[in-house]
Amino acid sequence: MPAGSFHRLFVANRGEVAARIARACDQLGITPVFGVSEADASAPYTKDRETVLIGPGRAAQSYLDPMRVVQAAKQARCSALHPGWGFLSENPLLAAMCEQHGITFVGPPAHAMSLMGKKTPAKVTAKRAGLTLIPGSEGVLADVADARASAERTGFPVLFKAESGGGGRGMRIARSADEVERAFLDASAEATAAFGDPRVFMEKLLEGGRHVEIQVMADRYGNVVHVGERDCTVQRNHQKLIEESPSPVLSDEERARTFAAAIRCTKQIGYVGAGTMEFLLDASGSGGDFSKGTLRFMEMNTRLQVEHPVSEMRSGLDLMSEMIRVCAGHRLSVKQEQITFGGHVIECRINAEDPTDNFRPSPGEITRFGLPDLEGGEVRVDTHVASGYVVPPFYDSLICKVIVRAETRDLAIARMERALRGMIVEGVKTTIPLHLTILASDAFRTNRYDTRAIPGWPT
Repeated sequence: MPAGSFHRLFVANRGEVAARIARACDQLGITPVFGVSEADASAPYTKDRETVLIGPGRAAQSYLDPMRVVQAAKQARCSALHPGWGFLSENPLLAAMCEQHGITFVGPPAHAMSLMGKKTPAKVTAKRAGLTLIPGSEGVLADVADARASAERTGFPVLFKAESGGGGRGMRIARSADEVERAFLDASAEATAAFGDPRVFMEKLLEGGRHVEIQVMADRYGNVVHVGERDCTVQRNHQKLIEESPSPVLSDEERARTFAAAIRCTKQIGYVGAGTMEFLLDASGSGGDFSKGTLRFMEMNTRLQVEHPVSEMRSGLDLMSEMIRVCAGHRLSVKQEQITFGGHVIECRINAEDPTDNFRPSPGEITRFGLPDLEGGEVRVDTHVASGYVVPPFYDSLICKVIVRAETRDLAIARMERALRGMIVEGVKTTIPLHLTILASDAFRTNRYDTRAIPGWPT
């Protein structure tokens, strides 16, 4: 059944993202139209699909140019545009331009995106809803003197962070008063270069926490549900490697308290679509025991996340299709009490990188690509890749995501190991050996790890 009045939807993204959006469109009876760069013009996922060339291979001249993207959507006679994740997915300008040109943006309204895209307003809104914050400055810092005063009040070590953007850019640590000026200036300079916004704020550096996020979904009528949490602690340079649900270290009490506050916050900002609230599970005040720790709000990602299949596998809810439906004007298809969670789910992101050579990118032709045994639907592989696909040098090197579900965490780990060993990827280096090492490590299996290091992998 077509969702609302959508008949043609412009896919303003590439790779695995684009392939995932297209699958949801097929299920909903919508025609997807891909915006492609020259580097992606003959990618396997575009075969027998409508495409519009939006520019050269470099993202700045194609996927990151909102004017090109909107013009292409208009040219293709699309009534809706889905930005996916990454690129322009959290750009309020794109959302506003879509509205101006009569195109439905499949995401939150521009005002909600602007509010939660800036860290200080987002923290004020989160605190009002009852979410616990990380101690730090009251807002953006005016200058070095303000930075020094805020750091002294908060206590060292502290972390200076960009007001705009994310992905680890515009972040610097100061462990003493002597380091404040350099950390503040360097964070501001990097924030300017990366996001065009020099403003930074400051938080207490909470070392040794767990990264936990909560999936929410909202419609235009004030209905909001959560779709559980995901533990994303296994990271490298703030980029997630493994995600799982439920978090194996979060208490039921803290989980329930934060779910309720996350829903209140989402309602307060008039949010529509899929979104993710990110938290640091802080055990510093509980003797290092995460089961007695506190979830502290960090930011909201106003889009669907790369790791959304974890929540889909555990709940049975198709988040991509649901997002398209609610942005077309439908009410949520489920109420909170109708969402049930089953088993334990783990996802591994497989990149074309060489983990033994400082994660050097490995672009080039994938000469042979094969999927593992899907074990009756308990193993899922999201990918845009086929044998002969050429990994371009311009973009993120993700080639697939492997997601598994089992009754227990131990069984899920074993199933993931079987799936990874059953994958066939020839012609490029991949991170599969890294994932197998992590899964086999005692630190991962016993949950004795945090954001400071990759469990089982030499630092």
